Parts: sequence; C-alpha cells; structure tokens
Amino acid sequence: MTLHTLGDLLAEGVRGRHVLIRSDLNVPLDGATVTDDGRIRASLPVITALADAGARVLVAAHLGRPKGAPEPRYSLAPAVARMAELAPALSVTRAADTTGEDARAKAAALADGAVLVLENVRFDARETSKDDGDRAAFAAELAALTGRRGAYVDDAFGAVHRKHASVYDIAKALPSYQGDLVRTELEVLRKLTGTPARPYVVVLGGSKVSDKLAVIDNLIGKADTILVGGGMLFTFLAAQGHPVGASLLETDQIPVVRDYLDRAAAAGTTFVLPTDIVVAATFAADAAHEVVAADAIEAGRFGATGLGLDIGPLSGAAFADAVKGAGTVFWNGPMGVFEFPAFAEGTRAVAAALAQNTANGGFTVVGGGDSAAAVRTLGFDDAAFGHISTGGGASLEFLEGKTLPGLAALDR
Repeated sequence: MTLHTLGDLLAEGVRGRHVLIRSDLNVPLDGATVTDDGRIRASLPVITALADAGARVLVAAHLGRPKGAPEPRYSLAPAVARMAELAPALSVTRAADTTGEDARAKAAALADGAVLVLENVRFDARETSKDDGDRAAFAAELAALTGRRGAYVDDAFGAVHRKHASVYDIAKALPSYQGDLVRTELEVLRKLTGTPARPYVVVLGGSKVSDKLAVIDNLIGKADTILVGGGMLFTFLAAQGHPVGASLLETDQIPVVRDYLDRAAAAGTTFVLPTDIVVAATFAADAAHEVVAADAIEAGRFGATGLGLDIGPLSGAAFADAVKGAGTVFWNGPMGVFEFPAFAEGTRAVAAALAQNTANGGFTVVGGGDSAAAVRTLGFDDAAFGHISTGGGASLEFLEGKTLPGLAALDR
C-alpha cells in the first residue's frame, strides 16, 4: 500500500491552494456543549499545519447519525465553537451548509491560512448512499469547493471503515494524502497485529458481544490473554452455564461464545472472566446494589431481576494485575456503566493499571469510542497512555483483518 503523506503535500507547497480535510469531529454533546473534545484536539495538528503553511483549509466532518437531512441537534456548530476556543490563533468559520450556496461563497472567499468548517456531511443523503453514482456526485461537489489546484487529506481514522462520499469517493476526485492522525493510528495498529511485546493482553468491554465477535475470532491465537468485562461478559457467563438474571444477554450468540472458549485453550489464548459482579436492582445511578459471585447472580438479594452493571472489586484487582504485567495492552470498551459513579470502579481499575503499565515502559492502546470517553470522564490524562485511538469501529475492523475502504481509496 502506497499512501502519500501530509509531508508530501506540504513539500509540494500549499500556499493559496484549497485543501479539503476529512476530520473526525464526531464528539459527544450535552445540548450545545461538547462533553469530550478529544477528537477535536486530535484533529487540530493537521488543520493547523496546513493553515500555518498558507493553505485555504476546508474541513469536512460528520456528527451523529442524521437521516440524510439537516437536523439542528447534529449541527457541527458546537464542535466548531470548541475548535476556535482550543486554537485561538486559527481563523475558523463555519458554513451553514455542506456544498450549498453558503459553502461555495465562503470557500471562494477563504484567505490563505484560514479555516472553513463545512456543515455535517451526513445532512446530505448522498454521503452514505449505497449508490455509487450518488456518492460520486456528492464527492464532485465537495471537490469543486477546492477549485483548480485542490487536494484532499484524510485525517479521520474513525471513518476510514466507511465507504462514504467524503471518505472513499472524494479520494478519487482529488489528489489524496494521508493525514498524520491516520498515519499514527496505522503505525499503532500494525504494532498490535505484527509482533507485539509479550504478554499481549486484550481487554474487551462494552455492551454487546456481537459487536466484538469478529475481532475476538481474529485475536484467538494472537493475544495471550483476553479479559472480558462490560455488558458482553454476561453472554460469556451464560455460555459457561451460569444464570445472569436480567443482565444484558445475547442468547443467539451463546453458541458462538462457547466455541470461542473451546478453541482458545488449544490456540494458547486464555479468556479471563470476572469472578464477582456489581448487581443492581434497576438501571439507575442511585440504584440499590451489591457485589455477588459471578456464578451466583440470581442468588443475590435481587434474584432473577438483578442487573449486572460493573465487574466487582476482586475482578477489578485481577484485571489490573494482568494489565500491569503485560508487554502490550489493547483496551476497547468500559467494564461497566462508568457514567454512573457507583458502577465505574471496574473501568477505573483497568484505566489506572494501563497508566501504570505505560509508566513502566509497556505499550498501551486505548481503543477509542467509549473507552476514550471513560478515561477522560474518570479524570485520567491522555498522556498517561501510550495511545488513545480516535477510531473505535475502525480500529476493531483493522484488527479483524478487514480492508478499510478509506485507506484503500488513498492507495495510489
């Protein structure tokens, strides 16, 4: 794979040229407030590098899942406002549309070194269309904003697994380059899929085991240990024959998980499941709760109506010990409902262990999405970890061994 880099583009010269960057500004919001600006911070270095070199920078991005038409709650306005706060030296404005009259006028008037953020690309149904012609037409409109000497930089690793117009088709419409964020993500993931320092420990959490099946399948025989937490752990417990009360359970995946458990031992991979669980009466921050043995959830005081919302303290300590002693750690998915303080301790224990491992020279990767939000919510600094990915789904698909459309489009 030959991917031209941001360095290559800067060496060609960008002063006076329009450069369209696909950034990842898909940040969580509380109304009009950005609650985790990690992706904005991660996007700024490439935007700033091009602006400092005199480029007329156009930024394309999405936020949320609008249904192909403008929805105010998914506007990029809060993300743009936060970008301006984080980088006051940049001249940042926003277009009211994506490729419409306002975007065209503001792009044409853009000064050297200035930044224009286009409105949410998913406000146009052609962005995610399954029809190649629709996507190509939208990509052509995006490319037209860049004028005669335009260029495209993909710096949104979190979207490279999508065959979308602003990720895939645009790379065929303009001279295309790999952004530094994408380059760094690939370097990190290649370390995980190459010859990682041993022991190689993978920590998987989150709600659904079905979201992780392919990556689990690909990690068997490659990872030394897979620690399982979050809502997905209950399908593993059920596969071992344990009752799980009213906890999240994907019954249709039990046979698949049982097969993984059977195969893992022969392949040299050890699955480690929690030995204790924090079980609650209801799904609420102030719910009554207790710690019970993982194989006795329904024997607790909430019986068959109890909900497992976190791994227990003994499990948190055991998971932390496994992480601290690893040469390489990849973590994707919180251990419990970290948004509720009473059910955040399992996630906190894993995060603290990763930070200690990093300080001791281990290679640690926090795999994006909810994991990244969790460590920041719990007060950990990004610098405490080897790498915090901006692409949860893209990272998992790379680890599954899939070809990612956005990367394939950059190969030339």
